[in-house]
Amino acid sequence: MTKPIRILLQTTIPANVDDWHVGRFSLLGEHLRGLRDAEGRPLCEVTARDRVTNADGDDELLSRLDTTDFDELWLFAVDVGDGLTAADCQGITRFRQRGGGILSTRDHQDLGSSLCTLGGIGRAHFFHSKHQDPDESRRARDDQQTKSIDWPNYHSGSNGDYQSVAATEPLHELLRNPSSPSGRVEYFPAHPHEGGVGVPEGESHARVIATGVSGVTNRPFNLVVAFESVQDRHGNTLGRAVAESSFHHFVDYNWDTSAGCPSFVEEPPGDQLRREPEKLEDVKTYVRNLALWLAPSAVSS
Repeated sequence: MTKPIRILLQTTIPANVDDWHVGRFSLLGEHLRGLRDAEGRPLCEVTARDRVTNADGDDELLSRLDTTDFDELWLFAVDVGDGLTAADCQGITRFRQRGGGILSTRDHQDLGSSLCTLGGIGRAHFFHSKHQDPDESRRARDDQQTKSIDWPNYHSGSNGDYQSVAATEPLHELLRNPSSPSGRVEYFPAHPHEGGVGVPEGESHARVIATGVSGVTNRPFNLVVAFESVQDRHGNTLGRAVAESSFHHFVDYNWDTSAGCPSFVEEPPGDQLRREPEKLEDVKTYVRNLALWLAPSAVSS
């Protein structure tokens, strides 16, 4: 029997009911657990947890992730810069060096900037005060409404609405959708202030596979950067990885606004996905694609 893909859904903050704790990604977890392979067997086995530290202040699991039997890490960086220690980053790096797949995602300005301490895929994330976008013209406010949030803050739409996804050519398998007339994923949940991602300088095995367009400035911005598996200089076969502009593509509130949000969210929600729930099927297809593509077995097969 083929074993299910073992996925760890992990936030970079301790459990906090009034924040983006892992319980706010419950619809994602349910969807992953409900996926089935061609024989009707569960495709994924999912563990969801917030940050829990040991006596040294390191996350009890991330700091030794390479010693576990997880196949994938879906890392939701929802901290303000202090969500990963050096030991955590080392554990995550060793995990990828042994073939583990990683999804890394954050949000606006400096939210999730602990990813800067993570080598490799961490360099694909651009923030306000750390590791800024090399394109200086992008160091400017996009969302003009929420004055407390500065760049990068691309306005793809209101929470609860959807945005159009432009796939770059050639079409990446992560964006294939055989159920769509176009054959590709066309919509993601929207968010008023997404972060910035891009291909790190000197990285030849990564590319931008999807872009969005600001509803305020009409400026295109990157949504997804995909890293292919490659052998590093030490002979390790690195697992595949993805860097995304916003964890709001996956959070409950952006799939169903009735799920609620932390009290600090100021913007009124939209209702496009409530009125057109079929648009949500695209991101659910993308989630299935992610689970399959990031799996070490997909690299070795």
